Amino acid sequence: MKVDVLLGLQWGDEGKGKVVDVLTPNYDVVARFQGGPNAGHTLEFEGQKYVLRSIPSGIFQGDKVNIIGNGVVIDPALFKAEAEALAASGHDLKKRLHISKKAHLILPTHRFLDAAYEAAKGDAKVGTTGKGIGPTYTDKISRNGVRVGDILHDFDVKYAKAKARHEQILKSLNFTYDLAVAEKEWLEGIEYLKQFELVDSEHEINRLLDDEKSILAEGAQGTMLDIDFGSYPFVTSSNTICAGACTGLGVAPRRIGEVYGIFKAYCTRVGSGPFPTELENETGDKLCEFGHEFGSVTGRKRRCGWVDLVALKYAIMVNGVTQLIMMKSDVLDTFDTISACVAYEVDGKEIDYFPYDITEGVKPIYAELPGWKCDMTKMTSEDEFPEEFNNYLAFLEEETGVPIKIVSVGPDREQTIIRYME
Repeated sequence: MKVDVLLGLQWGDEGKGKVVDVLTPNYDVVARFQGGPNAGHTLEFEGQKYVLRSIPSGIFQGDKVNIIGNGVVIDPALFKAEAEALAASGHDLKKRLHISKKAHLILPTHRFLDAAYEAAKGDAKVGTTGKGIGPTYTDKISRNGVRVGDILHDFDVKYAKAKARHEQILKSLNFTYDLAVAEKEWLEGIEYLKQFELVDSEHEINRLLDDEKSILAEGAQGTMLDIDFGSYPFVTSSNTICAGACTGLGVAPRRIGEVYGIFKAYCTRVGSGPFPTELENETGDKLCEFGHEFGSVTGRKRRCGWVDLVALKYAIMVNGVTQLIMMKSDVLDTFDTISACVAYEVDGKEIDYFPYDITEGVKPIYAELPGWKCDMTKMTSEDEFPEEFNNYLAFLEEETGVPIKIVSVGPDREQTIIRYME
């Protein structure tokens, strides 16, 4: 068996949570491989809305095994709140959720460091969520991190050493903070974590593969936020691309199977950073309004624009995408004309590839297609698609060279249409 990978191809918020929930009936295991509570996956079904931050989106599928891999960073306090809320709604995770001992812990002082570093940058702020993600990954790379497995081995000593080091840095930055309440909740979260099965996830996942179990690896954020290949420095602190599933779960590259790439029919971005197709006009406001484009974790308004095929084709290339999934098609239902960026103009020259720097001087070149001007939210089959929408799909497939296998026409699990039925 191989691990199939599901990930976002834009700047995050593509709708990965819903798609994982749709796909999980076909899998035995769902595993998160990077990111932390800065990434919120929203799922809606049976009249209920759920926002998952650290927990894999497969937890709503009965007895599926869900794994938080070694590439994830965990805030015990936020994890406890999230898991207890799910338990209160009838989804007790203790028998179904396994957590890697090698996953790193977000300490309370990591969050203060996050705020202090952002404040020190002034106008050059990256626009982090303030959850302590960056400082946690920094400690991981500098070999100063505290891991989930440390809970079981001299934890008090390791935590005290890390905290003291952080407090020294915060003092040097003249940053004022109050640790008492945050630390109390965090330590309660540590005790809560002990109730879950803490595992050597790389061994577990490879054993499951050997036992012919099907596994879906779930990414967080999006490809254009990847630490190496995204719009640096306005990126996250982990590898959000397909290769991150290998390092974030302990899976060999030869064991990667299908790569599902998710994108919106348009484009959004939260926080700072370049965004070539951003629409700071009435059209952008309409996309935001119709698409309810506000962060599921932060509540921040998302910047909106037309789909960027230059960036999308770049994301498809670095991920090795085999199937595309298009979300929020219905948001474009009322537009007379749909635009798609097919190239950039940089220094007076037209380019069709994603350059080293898109911070400034990048002008999008658009192709325009007629809109479909009808309500798609009630459609249940591709046979009902209007001709103009089929033309938009055909255009995207021709441009990217990858089939669009799934189309979403609304937020609910049922508003999902699978194409190319055999």
